[in-house]
Amino acid sequence: MAATKVREIMTPDPRCVGTDDSLQKAADLMAADRVGALPICGQDGRLKGVLTDRDIVVRGLAAGKRLDETAGELNQGEAATVGADDSVDEAMATMVEKHVKRLPVIDGTTLVGMVTTGDVARALPDPDVGDLIEALSVG
Repeated sequence: MAATKVREIMTPDPRCVGTDDSLQKAADLMAADRVGALPICGQDGRLKGVLTDRDIVVRGLAAGKRLDETAGELNQGEAATVGADDSVDEAMATMVEKHVKRLPVIDGTTLVGMVTTGDVARALPDPDVGDLIEALSVG
């Protein structure tokens, strides 16, 4: 049996927050979409990073930033990604290695989706789910 591919479990067509969009807009988009992270995309539409709700609160508001400041100011650089045709096991390994719970999914250089630990956990056999949760809980 062929390994499950990331494209089979990802959420397709994620909404991006622009590098020049405000933190308020990012928070509004997250609330509207009921998600905890958004890809940050530049004016060229390419992936520049990922912004989480935790970034907005801890690295933004708690550090004295205002909600009218831009999402790009909180960007921590190039995001860890996974390929759409990579296996779910590869996605899990990347999440563990990079200590992240969400990954942008790319097809070539195009952002095509987002995959979360929840998506991966639902696709894995029960013993592997426990390994993923344990690995991401450390640190």
